[in-house]
Amino acid sequence: MKITYYLYNTFIIESGDKKIVIDPGALFFYFFRFTSLIPKTKWKDITHIFVTHGDPDHYWYADQVAKSSSAPIIFNKSMVKRINGKNFMLGPRERGLSFKTPIEKFKTLSAGETIKIDKIEITGIKTIHGPLKFHFGPFSKTLHPEPKERIGWGAIGFKIKLNGKTLVNLGDSLLRKKDWIKIKNPDILMIPIGGKKTQNTMDEKEALEAVKIMKPKLVIPCHYNCPALFSKKYNSSDDKWFKKEIEKLGIVCKVLYKGDSLVIK
Repeated sequence: MKITYYLYNTFIIESGDKKIVIDPGALFFYFFRFTSLIPKTKWKDITHIFVTHGDPDHYWYADQVAKSSSAPIIFNKSMVKRINGKNFMLGPRERGLSFKTPIEKFKTLSAGETIKIDKIEITGIKTIHGPLKFHFGPFSKTLHPEPKERIGWGAIGFKIKLNGKTLVNLGDSLLRKKDWIKIKNPDILMIPIGGKKTQNTMDEKEALEAVKIMKPKLVIPCHYNCPALFSKKYNSSDDKWFKKEIEKLGIVCKVLYKGDSLVIK
């Protein structure tokens, strides 16, 4: 199994004849750019697309990757609506909660539900997206996930069983101790650690608590020190401290930077 990281919560996972992508999003307003996190040369070979929620940095290119690859999109049931006999997904580049993008190949699930697709077993994990705090010099603004707001829409994590390995990806979630107590010993845990200032995800200490609950074999921190707005390290975090604390628990921690790959036997 080969795992490649492309910043934020964007991963490509290759195993056997499967090449799945998690959160094919865009740079988040980085100098007003929305460049694809995944190189477009990778799109056509994708076999399955997983989306943890509908924010631009996770979802902006989902429909285009699907069109290029003919891969199904797997996401929360709230990401799709049936209108006049046709299925429409939340428009990746539309403002607000606008369901205008036609979709044909997809699978939906809810937290706690398990589905199978092409010999991949997928279980939805309860997650909750935190509020997002923007800083503009002396001014700040906080966006709160609410029933009629776009931010964090459709938030869900995934437990993916693929060719004998179990992977857990939590998207942009705050700590959910009670909801994650049944997740035990996954082979790989991809976990956000950059929420200390922006507060939209767990920070390093909260992520450490989640690791203690799940006891994975391997931890990969994500969604931290990302280019966004006018900063190269939005969602700032200390990955060296996090790695050291994880290793104190006897658990392997691999810090990956943009384009880095990890091969797991």
